[in-house]
Amino acid sequence: MPESKMLIVTGEIGSGKSTFCELVIDQARQTGLRVTGLLSPAVFEGQEKTGIRVVDLGRGASRRLAWLRSGQVRAVETKRWSFDPAAVAWGNRVLSRAVPTDLLVIDELGPLEFERGEGWMNGLRILDEGEYRAALVVIRPSLVSEAQSRWPGAEVLSVVPGDDLQNKARRALERLFSD
Repeated sequence: MPESKMLIVTGEIGSGKSTFCELVIDQARQTGLRVTGLLSPAVFEGQEKTGIRVVDLGRGASRRLAWLRSGQVRAVETKRWSFDPAAVAWGNRVLSRAVPTDLLVIDELGPLEFERGEGWMNGLRILDEGEYRAALVVIRPSLVSEAQSRWPGAEVLSVVPGDDLQNKARRALERLFSD
């Protein structure tokens, strides 16, 4: 397989990173590319983000991944979220069979993976192995430098509110699959 390309997508909370990924995924599929990996769209109750869902892009199945933290302690937690350990394990199984592929999407790799060795650890492994033509990886701004150290050839694309995401997605897909 030729050298893989990677695009790190970053932006603040609520900037449209997952929406951007959805647009890239749709455009990639329209051109006949095989898309696999995980997308983690927000779950809203009214205007409030109350959870995170995870979607297997290869098969379409999904699970509830996380809830806003409450008094209930779960096995995997961050300052804001309680993660369902069964959904994390399911996501890692999805990632273990996600390659080889044309476009690998991992939304997102964060403190769990980079700082605690938890979360989508199979995502780190398959990104390191490079058995994909291109990868689209969501990384929060505070961890971009660490991601660039791990994957020095990766390009970084920032998403900010007000961006024309449709055109940005088209240009990103062109960059990922230009020869």
